[in-house]
Amino acid sequence: PRAKALRLHGTIARDIGVRIVSGQLAPGRVLEGEIVASEQLRVSRTAYREALRILAAKGLVESRPKLGTRVSESRAWHLLDPDVVSWIFSAQPDARLLAGLFELRAIVEPAAAALAAARRSREQLRTMRLALDAMATESLAVEAGRQADRQFHSALFEASGNPFLASLTSGIAAAVTWTTIFKQRGAPLARNPLARSTAACTEAVGPA
Repeated sequence: PRAKALRLHGTIARDIGVRIVSGQLAPGRVLEGEIVASEQLRVSRTAYREALRILAAKGLVESRPKLGTRVSESRAWHLLDPDVVSWIFSAQPDARLLAGLFELRAIVEPAAAALAAARRSREQLRTMRLALDAMATESLAVEAGRQADRQFHSALFEASGNPFLASLTSGIAAAVTWTTIFKQRGAPLARNPLARSTAACTEAVGPA
């Protein structure tokens, strides 16, 4: 029963979250009260309340006494939360957002590599090189390619020795996955669009 309840909370949160990040529910919009909303959705008030808590934790909504729950400004959204990333790509993502995701990787990866050059272990370097080899042969359109990309970034950020960089791993992995899926809706993506940049990062780390 608990697992089913958690799935229901997540489903409600996803449905509302997609409407928020797609612009259907604009920043400042006051959401329906829990009594009305739960009746419209045909769910319990508890389920709806828990869904709002999920959204609040991701920065998408904020609740204030007597003012109700309203959609937060986009600057408050936790854009690297894996759920938020997936919700963004459930709709038509903004071109500026797509560019921003790739810019983020282009900025973060070299910085992480510079730190890893001084701090990495032989095992971490080996993991990065194996992942890079897989990325050179597997497209991000398949799970093997995406898994290799996740392994590379996990090892790179861990090797940096910076816990804040390490915390970016899941968010960037989600961004890679959903950007790829989005691109596959149009023309097939032959390989990682940042493979050359990724290779440069590995070289910057240095030899084993």
